[in-house]
Amino acid sequence: MTRDDLFKVNAGIILDLVLTCGQASPKAVFCVVTNPVNSTVAIAAQALKKLGIYDKNRLLGVSLLDGLRATRFINDARRPLAVAQVPVVGGHSDVTIVPLFHQLPGPLPPKEQLDKITKRVQVAGTEVVKAKAGRGSATLSMAEAGARFALKVVEGITGAGSPLVYAYVDTDGKHESPFFAIPIILGKNGIEKRLPIGPVSESEASLLKEAVPIIKKNIELGESFARSNL
Repeated sequence: MTRDDLFKVNAGIILDLVLTCGQASPKAVFCVVTNPVNSTVAIAAQALKKLGIYDKNRLLGVSLLDGLRATRFINDARRPLAVAQVPVVGGHSDVTIVPLFHQLPGPLPPKEQLDKITKRVQVAGTEVVKAKAGRGSATLSMAEAGARFALKVVEGITGAGSPLVYAYVDTDGKHESPFFAIPIILGKNGIEKRLPIGPVSESEASLLKEAVPIIKKNIELGESFARSNL
């Protein structure tokens, strides 16, 4: 079982939850952690559009766990050199997860080792699902990532700060994919600003090129489900 296999179970759950929450709190900021996020965020968007309350700045797919994993793995490889956050863009499943290690300051591991770290970040979620024999996915680490992300959203909404996070969001026409994990600034209205991905290496550009059509297919899967069930 993979994240995509979870679609059959989770698609309907997300649709029902978003419809219910949207009716109760139309100005809420929706943070979707339910896998496969590449598709469930698209379902949530269609549900909110059905209610007539869709706001592209108030729907966020939580992909922070990919960043936490990438940060841990690269810090382990570069000790004592450490960074607080690795930029991770693209999507939230396997090869759509693209860590941008070349944006980090300081020397990087050799290419072969760096490629292995990238692959480890990409397959970490699938490995957890397999380890649990298909009976679930990452739980404690996802709870940690979800809590951190929610606190950043609250920080922005309350005006306590303007945190920069990476999230799978509506790209507002600024990317060739309708939804993509990009750097954003959070504020009182959810997303205050969408930022450029920034410079990428040749290998990272290749990974992004591979990710885009897969993400588009994932989005269409979610939208098709929503259209058939709304």
